[in-house]
Amino acid sequence: MTLPLRFAGDRTPGSTPLVSRKRAQGAIALLAASAIALTGCGTVTVDADEVDEIITVIDDQGREVDIEGPVERAIVLNSYGNEFVRAIGAGDTVVGVDRTSLDRLPYLDIEESDIIAEGLDQLNYEAIAELNPDVVVLPRNAVWQEASTQLEAFDIPVVVATAWDYAAFEDTVRLLGEIFDAQEGAEQLLGFNAEIHGLLDERLEGVEPVSVYFETAEPYLTVLPGSGFHAMIEAAGGDNVFADVSGGDVQEEITVDPAEVVTRAPDVIFHEFNPSFTPVDQFGDLASGVHSRPGFASIPAVQNGEVYIANGWATSASAKAIGALYLATWLHPEQFEDVDPDAYLERWVTEFQQAEFTGADDYVQGPFEG
Repeated sequence: MTLPLRFAGDRTPGSTPLVSRKRAQGAIALLAASAIALTGCGTVTVDADEVDEIITVIDDQGREVDIEGPVERAIVLNSYGNEFVRAIGAGDTVVGVDRTSLDRLPYLDIEESDIIAEGLDQLNYEAIAELNPDVVVLPRNAVWQEASTQLEAFDIPVVVATAWDYAAFEDTVRLLGEIFDAQEGAEQLLGFNAEIHGLLDERLEGVEPVSVYFETAEPYLTVLPGSGFHAMIEAAGGDNVFADVSGGDVQEEITVDPAEVVTRAPDVIFHEFNPSFTPVDQFGDLASGVHSRPGFASIPAVQNGEVYIANGWATSASAKAIGALYLATWLHPEQFEDVDPDAYLERWVTEFQQAEFTGADDYVQGPFEG
């Protein structure tokens, strides 16, 4: 039940991002000049650390991008991307974000005036240029082609790194580690996820999957194969009741007929509402809403009190590894009776986001009985 961690788009499956570093050509001439002793003026020397470096990376669209390093000023779009950058220890380089990132992550060291996008399709290029970043990092569902064209005139490189893509987790983290010269932090984040995945694999070997109906954000908005949430369900020892459906959007999500949920009779219902680090108490209302839906009283999950509600900021954290662990403890409590998923959530908050942990009940609650 190992979680798929590799991106298989423009690279060979299982490969890591192609990353190389080379000295800027101008540095060669600069270093040569520094070795020349000027008569009567002593010897001119140059600190090698001050010589800029060109960082060449291959992003998740297979594009080769040159970045003048070290990166000291970055614009990062998408809250998951900002979480990853902060988790690897490069959060202090971020000088601009999209509005959703700041709304979801109020602990970012960003002011309202540093918001350069209302959405991933509404970038303010003049504001980006004024911030003078070394790089702009955005996901593939943003207008990255347009951004590359618009920012080329300002010599601002654009890198596509899709942190919400569950299957691309390892490649994305390593790519960000190279961009920000934070390889050690990247390895620590990878190790944290590997610890969770290893625990899941060990405890779930040979278990019978339990049927799950997962909802994200809106009633009847569920997930299909290819979605990170579908992979989360499988990693937790679950069986997505809509795994046989096709026709989802770019994130493989689809709104289904309520009657179909009843017909498929899931053993567990898991509803994840909109992500927000700031606690939002919607748990009771959302659970009551699920219980009162027409026909839902006949669903095993409702009859047996197996309805769980979560703030998506917590359960989608770290490429949904934490969500997978919570779900596994609900689906297979006997295998995880000595495992505390709350402890992993607290580590994510305090160690990787450098934020204050107010308690797991602010983010995850259940089971709710009808």
